Amino acid sequence: MNADKQYASRGLEGAWRATAMPMDESSQGPASPRPAAIVSPDPEVVATPTRRRFTAEDKLRILKLADACTAVGSLGALFRAEGLYASNLTTWRRHRTDGVLSALTPQKRGRKASARHPLRAENEILRKENARLSTRLKQAELIIDVQKKGSEILGIPLETLEEGERT
Repeated sequence: MNADKQYASRGLEGAWRATAMPMDESSQGPASPRPAAIVSPDPEVVATPTRRRFTAEDKLRILKLADACTAVGSLGALFRAEGLYASNLTTWRRHRTDGVLSALTPQKRGRKASARHPLRAENEILRKENARLSTRLKQAELIIDVQKKGSEILGIPLETLEEGERT
């Protein structure tokens, strides 16, 4: 009410502001604001926050506690005490009714590793061997062509094998 009297005496009845500071009556200008207790902010910041992960045992323990909650408000108190949301409980109950205990364990995020097909490794080995043999065959054909051209230049007749003959 003291502020009402100060503003009324200066003709500022309608000039209410949330940040208005009372004027010092003895001086002509505004009074210096009273220094409040200066609280410096906490400079410590967690570098990277980590997501909470619940083990299967923790999930089952919390589900048992939630099933035991019969009084009004006791389930909400459990959520506050454990720091959970109702959606966590709903998801965990669904997994429990599906009978998938592995669904209660934390899952690795990202692309899942594909199952290795048993013939895939053998197929890869055969492809590499085929490529190696094809390279050797091209080299052998190139050497034979060079030998033929060399014999033609020098005039040396080459013996050709007839079908069915062996040397």
